[in-house]
Amino acid sequence: MYLDVIDLRDFYAEELGATVRQILGQRISTAWPTVRGDRILGLGYATPYLSGFQQEAERVIAFMPAAQGVVNWPAQGPGAAALVHEDMLPLADASVDRVLLIHALEVSNDPREVLREVWRVLSPGGRIFVVVPNRRGLWARVDTSPFGYGRPFSRRQMTMLLRESQFSPLLWSEALHMLPMKRRKIRRPTSPWETIGQKFWPAFAGVIIVEATKLLYQGIPAKEKVKARASFRPALIPAGASPRPTAG
Repeated sequence: MYLDVIDLRDFYAEELGATVRQILGQRISTAWPTVRGDRILGLGYATPYLSGFQQEAERVIAFMPAAQGVVNWPAQGPGAAALVHEDMLPLADASVDRVLLIHALEVSNDPREVLREVWRVLSPGGRIFVVVPNRRGLWARVDTSPFGYGRPFSRRQMTMLLRESQFSPLLWSEALHMLPMKRRKIRRPTSPWETIGQKFWPAFAGVIIVEATKLLYQGIPAKEKVKARASFRPALIPAGASPRPTAG
């Protein structure tokens, strides 16, 4: 189930969305401290997290699923956002260096096809940064944020999904340990609840975060051994020769 792009935009314009953006933005910048010269793609609704890369990266673009809708981005300068089918990206093979997927896999009809298409456009050794709702977390059970929609994942499910799509997980973490409540003191970025939750109930965080790299090889399935069977080769008789008489 895709959320409308207007709902996503409005969420990040509110105080809870601003808190989420700050917490997840810190995780992204920690994983990718430098992106100098890189080509970065945001897939899903990633624009709240892409602005920090524009000054350093060679190119930053945002692709939003057709079923979700698209909004203009950035607010100033040439537009860098496009409406796409997420399993048919309008990019050449190995044309981007990093891909940020957020509000993407959990609402996709086929997350494997999305990741396989991301694998195609990612350069050798390229990396992806994925944020998905945690199956155990409270955020996946309430509709006060976009993480309460679509299909939540466990770490095991994400591991299998990445490996089936030819990605190798590099770094795992969790975030949004605070409760998705509207009380201001709970949602402030300086609130101790995020730190407390990370220490005492990490398995129940709101989102699972994983950074993974593109694999360039694939296992070859073993073939069944075929047992050799005895065969008979017919004896050919030269043209014009008569068969050898048999003893009477």
